[in-house]
Amino acid sequence: MKAVILVLVLVAVVQATSLKDILKAEFNAFKLKHHKTYQDASEEFKRLQIFVENKKLIDTHNKRYVAGEESYEMGVNKFSDMTPEEFKTLVLTNLNPADSQEGIDYIYNPSSYVNLPSSVDWRDWGAVNPVKNQGSCASCWAFSAVGSLESHHFITSYQRVSLSEQNLVDCTRGYPYYNQGCSGGWPIEALNYVRDNGGINTASYYPYEGQDNTCRYNKNNIGSKISAVIQIASGNEAALASAVANKGPISVCVDASLFQYYQSGVLNEPLCSQSVDHCVVIDGYGTDSVGGDYWLVRNSWGEYWGENGYIRMARNRNNQCAIASYAIYPLV
Repeated sequence: MKAVILVLVLVAVVQATSLKDILKAEFNAFKLKHHKTYQDASEEFKRLQIFVENKKLIDTHNKRYVAGEESYEMGVNKFSDMTPEEFKTLVLTNLNPADSQEGIDYIYNPSSYVNLPSSVDWRDWGAVNPVKNQGSCASCWAFSAVGSLESHHFITSYQRVSLSEQNLVDCTRGYPYYNQGCSGGWPIEALNYVRDNGGINTASYYPYEGQDNTCRYNKNNIGSKISAVIQIASGNEAALASAVANKGPISVCVDASLFQYYQSGVLNEPLCSQSVDHCVVIDGYGTDSVGGDYWLVRNSWGEYWGENGYIRMARNRNNQCAIASYAIYPLV
């Protein structure tokens, strides 16, 4: 009996050592892929421990996904060595809903939603620029505003243009827009600025820096102008679908606290809150055989996150993650 117990203990030790080695190898591969370096051995050990805990969460979730109990798959990405708190501090933003209604020119609320296509993808029409990367600056709001504006500029003029998020980061802080640059802001205030200012610069003239700087707008390098800012009837997913189908890509703000681990599939999380902390662009919608109805959402964390920089979020599920609460687009 003692011999059996000894064998079982030895097997457990070997398995534990093997698992430890596997996780260490996965961590080393993660560091290499995402160009991670740490200030000292202590910091690296801390990041390894966080990575291991995140990997356990990912693996447990994915077992349920394989069993058909989840609608989306988790995976290791550039955020896998961060705690949820660090992730929120680095890339998410604090948004005060009281500021989200300022400067609206019109409300989009169609009386009928019949004859909408079953699926829409504005990428198929050439109206969507490549996925961008906001870096460690919480400027998602600027990327959301610019992403929608670039598409509407193309739809109106058939001319593709890359516009300057940095122009918005630098020039909408303080009165009268009160965005906070790399500390957060609202797409509505960004578009209010473009309307009031008479335009926004091109990205080639005013490139992205990923940090707060002084406003250097130049009226001789305008990439696009807008005449009005339109809000979709708040919380109305049918109106949002109509706007996406008939107008173009839409700027929205959502609860993105669960984005840290997303890899693929339709993010359907009933516990997702109505408190928004990240802004993105809806480029279309459709229906997935596993995850059901979804919104096709373009993020600003680079093309190596999610589905080539995109996430599909649950549609027609009671405005999940507040996706239809703060939807806007520019009139070009």
